[in-house]
Amino acid sequence: MSAESPRITTGQAVRLDGVTKTYGSTTVLHGVDLELAPGELICLLGPSGCGKTTALRCIAGLEPVTGGRVLIGGEEVTNVPVNRRDIGMVFQQYSLFPHLSVTKNVEFGLDMRRVPPAERRTRVGEMLEIVGLSHLAQRFPHELSGGQQQRVALARALVTRPRALLLDEPLSALDAKVRVRLREQIRAIQTELGMTTVFVTHDQEEALAISDRVAVMEGGRIAQLGTPEELYRRPVSAFVADFVGLSNRIDGELASSGVRLRGTELPVLAAPAGSTSVTGARVTAYVRPEHVRLTGWSESESADPTPSAVVVSSGFLGPIRRTVVQFEDGHTLAAQHGADAEFQAGDRVSVSFAPEPVTVAPRL
Repeated sequence: MSAESPRITTGQAVRLDGVTKTYGSTTVLHGVDLELAPGELICLLGPSGCGKTTALRCIAGLEPVTGGRVLIGGEEVTNVPVNRRDIGMVFQQYSLFPHLSVTKNVEFGLDMRRVPPAERRTRVGEMLEIVGLSHLAQRFPHELSGGQQQRVALARALVTRPRALLLDEPLSALDAKVRVRLREQIRAIQTELGMTTVFVTHDQEEALAISDRVAVMEGGRIAQLGTPEELYRRPVSAFVADFVGLSNRIDGELASSGVRLRGTELPVLAAPAGSTSVTGARVTAYVRPEHVRLTGWSESESADPTPSAVVVSSGFLGPIRRTVVQFEDGHTLAAQHGADAEFQAGDRVSVSFAPEPVTVAPRL
């Protein structure tokens, strides 16, 4: 993408106002409220069946809503057909026309809108430059890699200058390296064009990497909406703490000023409803691996109250290592630490926790 590429368009606000969607007796969306500012990128993140793709399809008009409203640019489009909502869409499958060149694929939407030929050529040229495919303009889809085909699909969605861009798991069919590179390109293009974007994914790393905000969905509802940092550092529920990033589940008891875990008392982010002041309540705490501290252990420390455990495995992950340890009662714990700290299977280590607030939930 050229650093001097023009800013072609600016996205408009998108809003879901109490949107409900049912299929027969099954409710898939339960009064979802969501508002995107112009130019904002929000990821809908969650496991399969949580309602994220249904919410996207309601915005697009591919699914009629059962209740509530959909607005784009302040205009209610709840009952407006998909072809009149002025949106761009990119799916997991590229859906390119195999008999058309890259140029003709990108030009298709403009042709359908009867844009004059000279303007079509200009806009297609600009868009191919933005997605970095000008040199492949005359190739056909079968001559392109998966990542290149998805960039053609993105250019085709953006060349019509839509009011909003909707992306439904567009990278899930690509291999890991291509996926990372393309998500960075999508974010750069989206930022350059100021395009309001809804990005559906089940990949939490992907969501955290590219979003202005993330809406974590659970059972057809938004469990938490916030910046990537807010979701990771201050999850409001056990579901969010468990789904966004890695967390250790550790049994503990509520104390007067936090939660007690294996001899250590930590502050609490979100305590179970109705038990926030019940000292001694049995809970499960969610502790990030990077907040687990491991140090070497020796016989001289056997009287130390710091709990000890035995290393089960330790994996090298480039700049970090992830080490799994097991306590005498059989519980395991993952620690994430610098690659320079090496532990071998069978090593006995002392385990402690960084004084970071943790999310807790009733112990099942």
